Amino acid sequence: MEWLLNRIQGGKAVRLSLTYGQQKKWLGFLFSVPALVLLFTFLILPVGLAFVYSFMEYNMLNPQGKTFTGLSNYARLFQDAIFFTALKNTLYFSVLVVPLQCAVALGLAILVNKKVKTAVIGRVFFFSPVVTSMVVVAILWTFLYNVDSGLINSALNFFGIPSQPFLLSEGQAMNSIIFMSVWQGAGFQMMIFLAGLKDVPETLYEAADIDGANAWQKFWNVTLPSLKNVTGFVLMITTIQAFRLFIQPYVMTNGGPSDSTKTLVFILYENGFQFRDVGYSSAIAVVFFLVVLSVSLILKKVLNQ
Repeated sequence: MEWLLNRIQGGKAVRLSLTYGQQKKWLGFLFSVPALVLLFTFLILPVGLAFVYSFMEYNMLNPQGKTFTGLSNYARLFQDAIFFTALKNTLYFSVLVVPLQCAVALGLAILVNKKVKTAVIGRVFFFSPVVTSMVVVAILWTFLYNVDSGLINSALNFFGIPSQPFLLSEGQAMNSIIFMSVWQGAGFQMMIFLAGLKDVPETLYEAADIDGANAWQKFWNVTLPSLKNVTGFVLMITTIQAFRLFIQPYVMTNGGPSDSTKTLVFILYENGFQFRDVGYSSAIAVVFFLVVLSVSLILKKVLNQ
């Protein structure tokens, strides 16, 4: 700490008289500098540049040819049918996957919260898809959904049900991705719910037993109210993750068939990295940020009430 208390003035070391509180303040600031630099470099600066570039015509292959075009990118965006299709697909995915994934996660958490030896095996089994790369999971499920040789269609044929197109159908492709996403991500929310269940006092369940409550009444009147804050947190992070849907449609359907699985992040990537239109993709990014922010604030207000 000695070097913190000294400074050079006129070629001589002069000791600074800092109180203990001031020393802690400056030391805390120095420790936070690396995090602040990373935060500025990878979050604040990109967001600011995206906002600036959204008012420009900017092709990635011609970075010197940036020209200010005002609101033309936003005018183009709100006249683009693909944008509204992607927005509809994103909202459809989020509205379905968030409650389904949270409900499955809560059910799994209650299941593995039992004080039995097999509970540990269950936790590992249900959590293992979360630590697996999403690209690997998407490729695996692409094979499972295969029309001719997929395991799912083979099982359906065994029970006399005809093969389903799944990823090749406009009406089934997004629902197939939703099913896979719930399977893959529920383990993460399960661990959060499990941590919340560990904090529920056993005395509440004992009192419910004395009152003659059945399993459903204990769940509705004891478990759910005790998990109020945890549930709000899980709903919030799951909603944000759902709006970021990209890898599954990119790997499994490439946005098809007929744009039925294109999402906001998908068209952002498509315009920015495939078409090299940085200005237009930046406008999409700004609108996407405002949509997620609005949904998050509305969800927060609803949960508070």
